[in-house]
Amino acid sequence: MSARRRPTIKEVAAAAGVSTQTVSRVINNRPDVAPETFERIQQIISETGYSPNMFARGLTQGRSHTLGVVAYGLEYFGPSRVLTGIEQQAAAVGYAISLNLIHEPEQADVEGLLASLVSRQVDGIIWAVPDVGDNRAWSNAAGSDHPVPVLLVGGMGGQSLLGSIGIDNRAIGRLATEHLLSGGARHVGLVTGPMDWWESRERQLGWRESLQERGLPASDRQIANGDWSATSGEAGLYQLVEQAPDLDAVFASNDQMALGVMHAAHRLGRRIPDELSVVGVDNIAEASHFWPALTTVDQPLRDAGGLAVRELDGAIRRARAARRGQDGAPAPRTLLQPKLVIRESSRPTP
Repeated sequence: MSARRRPTIKEVAAAAGVSTQTVSRVINNRPDVAPETFERIQQIISETGYSPNMFARGLTQGRSHTLGVVAYGLEYFGPSRVLTGIEQQAAAVGYAISLNLIHEPEQADVEGLLASLVSRQVDGIIWAVPDVGDNRAWSNAAGSDHPVPVLLVGGMGGQSLLGSIGIDNRAIGRLATEHLLSGGARHVGLVTGPMDWWESRERQLGWRESLQERGLPASDRQIANGDWSATSGEAGLYQLVEQAPDLDAVFASNDQMALGVMHAAHRLGRRIPDELSVVGVDNIAEASHFWPALTTVDQPLRDAGGLAVRELDGAIRRARAARRGQDGAPAPRTLLQPKLVIRESSRPTP
């Protein structure tokens, strides 16, 4: 065989003394090949550098080995980490990614995007656009159907007919607030994210539930709306101090806003955590380097992206075996659980 070009499957078969069908079975890891034959073919493939033509293989199998991904907000920590998980898991199980980034989560041409990806012969689609406003109404429509499996990641509002994977954001709010209360806080303020985001609303619900269960105030004067930026976190603390002078703790809905809260606290002369405990969300890489180091709630974002690929791969395999009709029942919804990471920005619990 010539070393100047990629060998063909026929040449690999000839070198091994077997048929091309046997080589194909080895490539596809089929069990109906004798162990010694399997090893011999694998050795020849390794020695010759043979690699299957994935495009031709896809045509034969009726698959492109490509997943369509629609995403938004890669400048934000959460969406970018989810996409990292998707890409890593896709590569691990043999899929390429066809990525579509949108600029306005509430104005996306959903049908156009899905049709474009289907025209590229993707095997399945992951919709990784945050749940903002009513931008997922299309997934809740009765009788909705798609030529390939579609799965949602992030946000769990409504009862979608599509499978969805998200993180329990109400639990995020409860974890953060209950930790602050356990450290002795009684007047806990909240800096929210944008309130048209499902994640922001759920974190606020968790905050409110935790306070109400202990008979503590959870009024609007304890709330400042942010936009995920450190600047809005700084402005949020100034607003909270004016509205609730007895404030002794703040739950910021992400780490960037928590950084802004801490900056404002230093400027106001409020010692952290002695006079003001602070908890954020995300556990960004820099959180442990804040001063003091930031207590935060860690989200399994990459896990959510990886699980989305595994779930979609299973749906693709099932769809190939037999396409299932829509029966109008809500598809399975998976909520992954966050965990608290305690550092020095919050008062310790007894």
